[in-house]
Amino acid sequence: MTDIKNARIIILSTNGFEQSELEVPRDKLREAGAEVHVVSPDGKAIKGWDDKDWGREAEVQHALADVKAEDYDAIVLPGGQINPDILRTEKAAVEFVKAMHDGGKVVAAICHGPWMLVEAGIVKGRKVTSYPSIRTDVENAGGLWEDSEVATDKGIITSRNPGDLDAFVAKIIEEIEEGRHERQAA
Repeated sequence: MTDIKNARIIILSTNGFEQSELEVPRDKLREAGAEVHVVSPDGKAIKGWDDKDWGREAEVQHALADVKAEDYDAIVLPGGQINPDILRTEKAAVEFVKAMHDGGKVVAAICHGPWMLVEAGIVKGRKVTSYPSIRTDVENAGGLWEDSEVATDKGIITSRNPGDLDAFVAKIIEEIEEGRHERQAA
């Protein structure tokens, strides 16, 4: 069991993240006492997407190459169409998500973020939700798609959209406090 006040969490993202899907989990998890690091592929600040145009920048603490999965309790993958579509082409990002999964860590993805779970090969046979437009991608990867504000399966947490953020963050805290999740490696 890990108290949220002792948890270390990564938010892995790049440019084009849905503004609220990075900021709300980052801020609420920090308010709960967790140490939260925003990580980007190159370690440079990243710019969000807010409704129909570019949004605010998010400060980044580390480059992906400078972090290790074993040093963290959870990973959060924000959505937006642009961000996960770019990240899923980054081999190191996909391998990091897989390493977090295989290490029994909490893996949380919202909106289009589950594209990263599909790419990492970790949705087969699991309850998953997402933004409706990627439902077919999730199902084609073997995920058991459902239309709910949060779906959880052995420490893998998914949500549909910014309207689900309160439930999404609450479930992240709950799953971190449950501790390591036993599951087969992908």
